Amino acid sequence: MDDTLRRQVGAALTPGMSLIARSRLMQGAAPPIVGAPYLVVDHLSKRFGAFAALRDVSLSVMAAELVCFLGPSGCGKTTLLRAIAGLDPASEGRITQGGRDITGLPPSARDFGIVFQSYALFPNLSIAANVGYGLRGALWPKARRQDRVIELLALVGLAEQAQKFPAQLSGGQQQRVALARALAPEPGLLLLDEPLSALDAQVRQHLRQEIRALQRRLGVTTIMVTHDQEEAMAIADRIVVMNAGRIEQVGTPEAVYRRPASAFVAGFVGRSSHFDAVVEMGGLRTADGHLIPAPPPAPVGTAVKVFVRPEDVRLSAATGGPLSAEVTGLEYLGPVCRLGLSDGRLLLEAEASPDELREIGALPGARVGVSIPPARMLVFPTDA
Repeated sequence: MDDTLRRQVGAALTPGMSLIARSRLMQGAAPPIVGAPYLVVDHLSKRFGAFAALRDVSLSVMAAELVCFLGPSGCGKTTLLRAIAGLDPASEGRITQGGRDITGLPPSARDFGIVFQSYALFPNLSIAANVGYGLRGALWPKARRQDRVIELLALVGLAEQAQKFPAQLSGGQQQRVALARALAPEPGLLLLDEPLSALDAQVRQHLRQEIRALQRRLGVTTIMVTHDQEEAMAIADRIVVMNAGRIEQVGTPEAVYRRPASAFVAGFVGRSSHFDAVVEMGGLRTADGHLIPAPPPAPVGTAVKVFVRPEDVRLSAATGGPLSAEVTGLEYLGPVCRLGLSDGRLLLEAEASPDELREIGALPGARVGVSIPPARMLVFPTDA
């Protein structure tokens, strides 16, 4: 970098700039613009023979954003990640990254780091050698490579483990090494393919928060594939819910949970009860003849599927209202209890505090009053 460009770069650096952006700017590369599209997937399809793994998928990922691909097994989330990486090139469509068309580029020509579920560390190399494995060529002279390895190991809390081998580390530590290795060449895009699914629950919960804090500090645009709803809800800026090779909804965790775009999203994301009903003037008529008061959400006579979150079911000791149910089960979960409720074919799940349940006498076998705020019911036409 010549002196003139160095001065220009120095003037462009700001105290709040992410570490990745600062590094890329110092190397003479324009950093991603936060809040602008960095990765654009345009009408992407992927076929394996007659099987369509992706069907006309379009998506924009903002710079410095952490996006989770969420969905059941076989929905296409890993296929989409691999298409972005070039590991399984798309059959149709276009992918641009930082304004550059990467659709036809091999993985080696794309600007990303990737972390797999299996860690994929080299067992015969030290931790330091694993992290520095991809730092080769004129851009990474020995001194700079060593500094980068030391920096990354410190960043993931493994500075004291540099000379150990992968087999000497725990699963959580090995995944930190894999993350450091993916970040070492300062990629513009970080891809995480179910990186925590092989870990036990406590380590997984701790490490996901570490990943989120690290991603925010570095400002690296990140895509994470997961089938764990809690994981996606906890760390994502936005969630991409996928089903059968298509995107069902893209939104913030709150939007996806509270305002699902389809019956599939309502049933897949979070816990919920569901039942079939028909719209009447006074509300929703269930199969057992219960009329649940609500403003008509669709034309009278429309068959609908209704989803209700357990925390939205209101309980009372009075059983003379439009709905009452028998408590069929009770799980104590500490600050809340989860109840199973039944009245004929109407089955609901509710959550309430232990104190509330004691006040209304909600014990297994007892009957309780049930109400559902109309604004909390998630209603979809049956044929949607």
